[in-house]
Amino acid sequence: MKRGVLFFVFLSRSLLLLASNEVAPEGNKLIGFFLALLIVIVLLFSIKKRGGKTKKGRLFQQGNKIKIELEKDRLYYPDSLKLKVTNRGKSDIDLDKPLLVFDNFWLKRKFKIKGIGKYSFYPLYLEKGATHTLEIDITRFYLHDKKLKKYPKIKVKLFDINGKHLGSKSVYIRKTLIRF
Repeated sequence: MKRGVLFFVFLSRSLLLLASNEVAPEGNKLIGFFLALLIVIVLLFSIKKRGGKTKKGRLFQQGNKIKIELEKDRLYYPDSLKLKVTNRGKSDIDLDKPLLVFDNFWLKRKFKIKGIGKYSFYPLYLEKGATHTLEIDITRFYLHDKKLKKYPKIKVKLFDINGKHLGSKSVYIRKTLIRF
């Protein structure tokens, strides 16, 4: 019996020593770390979304060389888009082929528009103050790929012949839960 008591005392002391050497989980510090990380991400996203704007406009105002308008013939599921480009710059520019982007938030399909029908008129020389209008038939793209009907957003990007991005415009062609 003496051995049993000694074994019990030895076992209880060793458990007591093990319990005192264990470090408790520091959950409060972990929660604080994730909260601080979340705040930093939200701040970076809000600064990026705002684009560095001040009350009078952008912080570093770039000269808008062209004005892009993109109109659809119907509110939802349009058959055609009307692209209108106006040169508002001080000099003439050479427009390269417009890039038509079908956007499905994660997937993008890109097409270069060469012209209308058999006529290819890009690159286009656009004088200052001049306007160029292009009718884009979307149904031809839907005939090429039926999955494009599920893409809710269409974006048109314009570049000059040197590859410099001049601007872009986008429209929603079907209803979505998320609008950016």
